Amino acid sequence: MLFILNLIALTTFAANLSIRAIDPVLPHVADDLSVSIAQAASLSAGLAFTFAIVQPVVGAAADLLGKTRMMVVCLVLLGIGSILGAFATSFPALLATRVLCGIGAGGVFPVAMGLTSDLVPLAQRQVALGRVLAGAMIGNILGASLAGAIGDIMGWRGVLLLLGILTLAAALAVGLGLRGRAGTKTAGPPSLSVLAHGYRVLFANPRTKICYTIVFFEGCCVFGVLPFVAAFLFDLGETRLSVAGLVIAGFAAGGLIYTVSVGRLLPLLGMRGLMIGGAALVAVQLVLLGIGLSWPAQTASFVAMGLGFYMLHGCMQVFASELSEEARATSLSLHACFFFLGQTAGPIAYGFGLDHVGKLTTLSISAGIVMLVGLFAARLLVKRG
Repeated sequence: MLFILNLIALTTFAANLSIRAIDPVLPHVADDLSVSIAQAASLSAGLAFTFAIVQPVVGAAADLLGKTRMMVVCLVLLGIGSILGAFATSFPALLATRVLCGIGAGGVFPVAMGLTSDLVPLAQRQVALGRVLAGAMIGNILGASLAGAIGDIMGWRGVLLLLGILTLAAALAVGLGLRGRAGTKTAGPPSLSVLAHGYRVLFANPRTKICYTIVFFEGCCVFGVLPFVAAFLFDLGETRLSVAGLVIAGFAAGGLIYTVSVGRLLPLLGMRGLMIGGAALVAVQLVLLGIGLSWPAQTASFVAMGLGFYMLHGCMQVFASELSEEARATSLSLHACFFFLGQTAGPIAYGFGLDHVGKLTTLSISAGIVMLVGLFAARLLVKRG
């Protein structure tokens, strides 16, 4: 089982290498393709939106055709999209390749979480999901930090080319490693009637709307700000892309701290404490970001933000995994759909706020929303006992 979980973690690692790698190099993309930084930020929003809208299709296909097969196919699409992006000669062409990457990434992470949930009983699931999440966090750390460093040396095109090659290599390794493994095959032949029944059970659950609404605001308020981090640093006079990558990687490092400490945090704080404490940590860090700290302080702040975010979001993933056993991949894919719809809306909302009310006010409003989200989640989803 440990070997299978590690291979599943490899899929999330490979996918998340690409998701955040574009953020540190956005200023150079904007200069090279003659667009504004706000337009360049739409590359992140475009990937997030595509990730979101493919989820109903991806989840249904994974439930019907097999989660392992879906993950490998989508890793291949992600790798091809990254390589094509390295050769894009216009901003619309580059945006189109990020859309393709969104399709590929959309079929990896939620399906991987669904497969893990199928294999691990509820009592051990949050720790197992943490292991798979660790792969994603390491991917985010290396994707952001190495993208900045490689961007300084090879430019943003070199970043995308290298990511594409690594993703295709991971697809080959995972496809060979999981082929024929017990527990990774479909439970039976494809059945639309079973899928339809799973949808009915999913949306009959009153917790479904609560979970999906909460993760939408998580994505909007937290991940929506990441495309602007490099621009904030530029405003402070720090123009090295490697530094922007390091700051963004701090968020993933905080998530990695969560994955190795969740086994101790859960019995200590309980679900309710994890969600409220995590939301409070994120809210404080958003306000600090608005103040404009030096980049080393921002890096430390982003570590705290990542820890807080995954304290809250890790609980939401467990709740989402239990919304419908009949269509678990569909449930987790729709969960990811709303999360990435939030990430799509986030850069747009932040861009509007930054232009009209300023950085500190915008980030303070976002901090207040995150705190309310944590409080409502703890009240509405955690059973009192």
